[in-house]
Amino acid sequence: MPPWTQIELLTELEPVVGRELDRHLRAAREWFPHEYVPWSDGRNFDGVLDGDAWDPSQSRVSEVARTALVVNLLTEDNLPSYHRDIYESFGTDGAWGTWIGRWTAEEGRHGIAIRDYLLTTRAVDPMTLERERMVHMTQGFASAYDLDMLHTVAYVSFQELATRISHRNTGRYTEDPVCEQLLARIAQDENLHMVFYRNVLQAALELAPDETMRAICDVVSTFQMPGNTIEGFNRRSVQIAMAGIYDLRIHRDEVLAPILRSWDVWDRAGLSGEGEQAREQLGSYFEELDRQAGRFEESRAARQARAEQRR
Repeated sequence: MPPWTQIELLTELEPVVGRELDRHLRAAREWFPHEYVPWSDGRNFDGVLDGDAWDPSQSRVSEVARTALVVNLLTEDNLPSYHRDIYESFGTDGAWGTWIGRWTAEEGRHGIAIRDYLLTTRAVDPMTLERERMVHMTQGFASAYDLDMLHTVAYVSFQELATRISHRNTGRYTEDPVCEQLLARIAQDENLHMVFYRNVLQAALELAPDETMRAICDVVSTFQMPGNTIEGFNRRSVQIAMAGIYDLRIHRDEVLAPILRSWDVWDRAGLSGEGEQAREQLGSYFEELDRQAGRFEESRAARQARAEQRR
């Protein structure tokens, strides 16, 4: 059959979106950011209220943990840009529009809660954090996929799981039970969002297997985290990867692999030449990613061994 148009796909998938929205609302549990912040630990900063200036010694988490927390927060801060891109990709009508509103409202809690924790516990320099927020949000975020719905849903399926794992691992790495509890709660939201998008794309695979397989291949082979425009992102990503919070192995084995498996990508029947070609390209990239992850693990182990010898 001829390729599906964007409008046709949005229309055909609308009942699926409606069912997934209903399922999500049944599964979601109300929670309040203020309950996860240790307000009694807070005090005034220097400035208008003439409090105490920030100093690194006041932070209860390590430098690497601060890096991961700031990257996670700045990523969440760009929600207005993500909201705009998804609206332009999905449209504002019917179940699609209702979902976007609900998703945005739930995502909005994450930046609020993380920032309140960081400032109340004096985990980060508040002036540096605010300056970085201004720069990052001014740059905004633009989709790499021309707002095509299939590419967008494929991207957010992986991105939501990646964000869930990043938050969860960051919380553990801080060794602060308060922070770990907060980020674990945020991770629950991210997981529900991943399930929504994953299930919608599953339906798209049944409806338009070749076009959807191409979208999956394109997204997997070019995937970048949404915070990649944060100043110093590459340097910070290396720090985060070296700490084992989020690295290529985690990305391949804990993000890409389980979602691709849930879509039955490797054994799916009914693909034509275009779909088969996309799957072959995806398989080749997946193998190369395995090699890259292995090389990084070897490099990290060698670096850690040298550091241990110096100690």
